[in-house]
Amino acid sequence: MRWAGDRLDARGSEAEQQRRRGDRVVATIDSLVDQLAVMRGAAMKAGQVLSTVEFPGLDPDQSEHLQRRLASLRDNVPAVGWQDMREVLASEWGRPPEDVLERIETEPAAAASIGQVYRARLDGRDVAIKVQYPGIAEAVVSDMRNLRMLSPLLRRLMPGLEVKDVLAELAERVTEECDYELEAANHRRLARFWRRHPFIRVPGVDTALSRRRVLVTDWVDGMSFEQVAEQPDPVRDRFAEVVYRFFYVTAAELQVALGDPHPGNYLLCEDGRVAFFDFGMVRELPPEYLRREARVFAAIRENDSQALLAGLRELGYLPGLSAEWDGALLLEQMRAAAWWFAGDQPLRLAPEDVWRGSESLRDGSGDQMMEQMRRMTLPPEALLLRRMEGLLFQIAATLRAEAPWGPLLQELIEGGPPVGELGREQEEWLGSGSQRGRR
Repeated sequence: MRWAGDRLDARGSEAEQQRRRGDRVVATIDSLVDQLAVMRGAAMKAGQVLSTVEFPGLDPDQSEHLQRRLASLRDNVPAVGWQDMREVLASEWGRPPEDVLERIETEPAAAASIGQVYRARLDGRDVAIKVQYPGIAEAVVSDMRNLRMLSPLLRRLMPGLEVKDVLAELAERVTEECDYELEAANHRRLARFWRRHPFIRVPGVDTALSRRRVLVTDWVDGMSFEQVAEQPDPVRDRFAEVVYRFFYVTAAELQVALGDPHPGNYLLCEDGRVAFFDFGMVRELPPEYLRREARVFAAIRENDSQALLAGLRELGYLPGLSAEWDGALLLEQMRAAAWWFAGDQPLRLAPEDVWRGSESLRDGSGDQMMEQMRRMTLPPEALLLRRMEGLLFQIAATLRAEAPWGPLLQELIEGGPPVGELGREQEEWLGSGSQRGRR
């Protein structure tokens, strides 16, 4: 009914009509979030992914409301009772968990959209046991079918978007996330790659006890994101840079996009390392994909509109004929969004900076920019990278972190010279004999 109202609404100026269209989009999102919030599993996870997509054509307050409502799906959900989760463990292991473990704390340490985590004791060491909610995997097919209701909304917001392909990509990634054996393999691969890193830790995984609905890893004690956010500037700054390095080096070196940089998925350890876990939402990237994206970043930095057009077209963002795209306008648009890493000097971000890029698009040639953005598409293979990119920026802004963001991203994405002490440590580690052979 709201979409039909768009076609019938011809009252007032174009600006007034656009505002009312935005209000209808926001009302639709509100309705969807209310439903997704009570649906564990795939539908809720899909809402989390979409929370980092920037939709053009909305006023700043509407855009902020939409993003906040979708982002609320990243909050913890109410825990499932121990008896129900114990049955999952017994079913997967073929015997009661008490026969396998020395002890287990029956109150979950964390609860999320797919499962919840318990602390336990096994063979003299503390372990984290992630247990999937009963019946959640079976609900995925139904959830994916329900997600088709998003198609008209996405087409309305971005007519150039290949909605079917993007939703198919989303369905595949979320379905894989329900297979903890696959996650265990991802976890082991990352633990092997990051072994003996000076400031990054991936805890070990117990593949012998991990099953389709159970994942067992080493327990990690550390400072949570909320606790880190209360620390002095140097601690927050270093933490944010380490998080950036982990996700981008994984994409560049392993050709793997990790699509869930949720703040609850890493901890600051007492020894200064940051520990990372939860590798269910993973996407194998085409060879050298991040380095191909580097051409776009370089074009933005160098103010080269033709190189920008060529890079975006090669990656699949610009459907149709080349003549249909205004390179100068695209460059202006991209530089407006890239304000925070356009310079070489350190810059301290703030929470309100999350919305600054979308607001700057409304200056100057705003209407033409919006029309070009709406005609762009999103290559399915880039979906998790864009989610990763958006969440990392939100995290840095929330932490009020400072870094020379331009040189840092030039190092991580374009293969530029190492930045600062962490960059030099990482370069040494990447080139060391002990690191080779893990890919």
